[in-house]
Amino acid sequence: MSTPSIPQSPLHQDPVHGKVVAITGASSGIGEATALHLAAHGARLLLGARRRERLDALVARIREQGGEAVAQTVDVTRHDQVEAFVGAAVAHFGRLDVMVGNAGVMPLSPLDAGRVDE
Repeated sequence: MSTPSIPQSPLHQDPVHGKVVAITGASSGIGEATALHLAAHGARLLLGARRRERLDALVARIREQGGEAVAQTVDVTRHDQVEAFVGAAVAHFGRLDVMVGNAGVMPLSPLDAGRVDE
């Protein structure tokens, strides 16, 4: 005998569903896996990295599975590109709920030094 499924009420819906999430470093590895996981839970995604062809392939894969995603090239070492990336999420989706900073940047200093230009 199978267990009946519990009907989904607004209080029991997946909290990720419908959230707008921007992910840097999304073209491979943890960023790609995060994008696929969030898309499976109904997040609306803006995917960023330097390798556009890999981003486009990931967007196509997500869309084929019924998800919603767009890609934008971004180099997180360039402040103007990061600002444009966030702006693209707002322009396309109307808002940004979550930013996942997954791109590989490694400043060699204590975090509290606030060094962001390296």
